Amino acid sequence: MSTTAHERPATLSAWLAHWRIDVQLFAALLCCALLGLFVLYSASGRSEDVVIDQAVRVGIGLFAMIALAQVPPHWYRVAAPWVYILGVILLVATLVLGDAAMGAKRWLDFGVVRFQPSEISKLVVPLTIAAYFHHRSLPPKLTDILVAGVIMAIPVALVVRQPDLGTALLIIAGGGFALFFAGLRWRIILLLLVLAAAAAPLVWFNLHDYQQQRVLTFLNPARDPLGAGYHITQSKIAIGSGGVFGKGWLNGSQAHLDFLPESDTDFVFAVYAEETGLFGVLGLMAIYGFIVARGLFIAIKSQDTFQRLTAASLSLTFFFYAFVNMGMVAGLLPVVGVPLPLISFGGTSMVMLLASFGILMSIHTHRKLLAT
Repeated sequence: MSTTAHERPATLSAWLAHWRIDVQLFAALLCCALLGLFVLYSASGRSEDVVIDQAVRVGIGLFAMIALAQVPPHWYRVAAPWVYILGVILLVATLVLGDAAMGAKRWLDFGVVRFQPSEISKLVVPLTIAAYFHHRSLPPKLTDILVAGVIMAIPVALVVRQPDLGTALLIIAGGGFALFFAGLRWRIILLLLVLAAAAAPLVWFNLHDYQQQRVLTFLNPARDPLGAGYHITQSKIAIGSGGVFGKGWLNGSQAHLDFLPESDTDFVFAVYAEETGLFGVLGLMAIYGFIVARGLFIAIKSQDTFQRLTAASLSLTFFFYAFVNMGMVAGLLPVVGVPLPLISFGGTSMVMLLASFGILMSIHTHRKLLAT
């Protein structure tokens, strides 16, 4: 009996090793995704269809994650520029042939599959920059920084044309993190910040009216509480009414009484905060923090420049997802349409997010295999 008990962990370990799964990262991601299903059931008004659709997407994402974990990291380095080119082509096709909804062209519909090509760029831009720096001396020279800037600028410009400012910011964040971890000098970072501040007026006058309205609403939500400021006003009411312990699952009034718009997508965090309170929010932050920390640990233990830049940039992009969504729902940042990772209802974003963690697992497993 004792022999069998001692053999079981070894068998489980062998099974996990066979499928290249990092058990700690996988457990945290699965926990977060399952939590998301419960939150969506409440946020959608107890819609089983929404939960089933989301569960299917989580399943597809987990399959993609496990499949990508089997691929050695050097193949991602080889494929990254080609996938980048494919992503740019799809973004151009979206502007020409994409489905229009609510004044934006963000989706390509192939009949069987309907997806957002911009989600591919969020994943492949940091990989392409990491691949570019792999054989170059670090910290990067000015010419290398300019090349990385062009790699980011092309998809960002196409995504802004859709328009989709939130996704554009995530692409910039992913590429920017890869550039930062390549050893970008602080004087260059300060120069870029100065240039960004100088370009702010130009950016402002090129924003769409509704985007300008979001910034103005962020600065003063009370200026139009029943119009432009309605979303953020209701979300702050929901978060505040949750208190320390929350109102309980399915008992949130803001979402169930239809005060809170987009309660199952961009503003799902307000529903979660109202029902679980401060303790629930801290618990979610702890899970997110563990996922980011695990990703950075993988980056630290990685064995070459490409793997280190890829793991670090993907991990911090995930952090940026959560930070921006929570910040905008709480009224600390302007509303830019960034989903809450692994919680908000979504298809392409969910699959691509889990796929990115498959690449992280590949990097981690490859390191362990070489170590043995």
